Amino acid sequence: MKNDSKNHDRIYSGTIIKMLASHEEIARYKLPVGDEKLDMNSLIGKELSLEYLNEIHCIGCGRKTKKSFAQGYCYPCLINSPETDRCILHPELCQAHEGISRDMEWSQTRCLQDHFVYLSDTTGLKVGVTRVSQIPTRWIDQGATRAVRIARTPNRFLAGTIEVFLKAYFRDKTNWRNMLTNKQTEKPDLLKEKERAFQIMAEEFRQYLVYDNEITSVNFPVREYPVKVKTLTFDKRPVIEGTLEGIKGQYLIFDGGRVVNIRRHNGYKIRLQI
Repeated sequence: MKNDSKNHDRIYSGTIIKMLASHEEIARYKLPVGDEKLDMNSLIGKELSLEYLNEIHCIGCGRKTKKSFAQGYCYPCLINSPETDRCILHPELCQAHEGISRDMEWSQTRCLQDHFVYLSDTTGLKVGVTRVSQIPTRWIDQGATRAVRIARTPNRFLAGTIEVFLKAYFRDKTNWRNMLTNKQTEKPDLLKEKERAFQIMAEEFRQYLVYDNEITSVNFPVREYPVKVKTLTFDKRPVIEGTLEGIKGQYLIFDGGRVVNIRRHNGYKIRLQI
């Protein structure tokens, strides 16, 4: 919904979900606000005001909830939805390939699809897993600047099992503070690290190895990286405003090192003024 204001050229109101990202010369972001999809790249360098309107709607069922869980779900959906099942965070625990799921129809299109195991550089080397259809969106969402595929599996369980094996040799977490300050703790040689992964790979997983050495690079729309970051949430600060300095991962970076994790606020109803 758009309105005019003396102090702002444009006003949008509605619930938000994580930004849509596309891989171009510079990653492009669109923020869903209600029925609108705002071109966030075009707003970098401009003054923004984001006001929480004290409503949260579950991104699973749409019902109004006082508190969200698992980045946007009401409590019943947390307990029952396939989108909040344990294999979302721990792919190695997926049982869809055995016919066990909260919703097998859902799992057919998510868990029982080809997955990649990959190495990425998110200001440091990490191993990860995602559906083939989520490449390169997954890498943009996590703030990776480079990534290479290691293995391709026919389901989520196998990809997660390979990831668990490799976690003994590679980190699987992103240091989000380093990612947002662009602090490079190391500059990994992805192809050399991929070769190391191949050398240590268990025999049972070798049939899934990917020999294509294409490296995907991602450039993020950031004018200036902060030296230190301060996380803001609508729960503690209902109005967040300032100059948008850039976007990386699912974070809006404002002046003064203040950052907002949009995905953390899935389902929140806000008023965004430009």
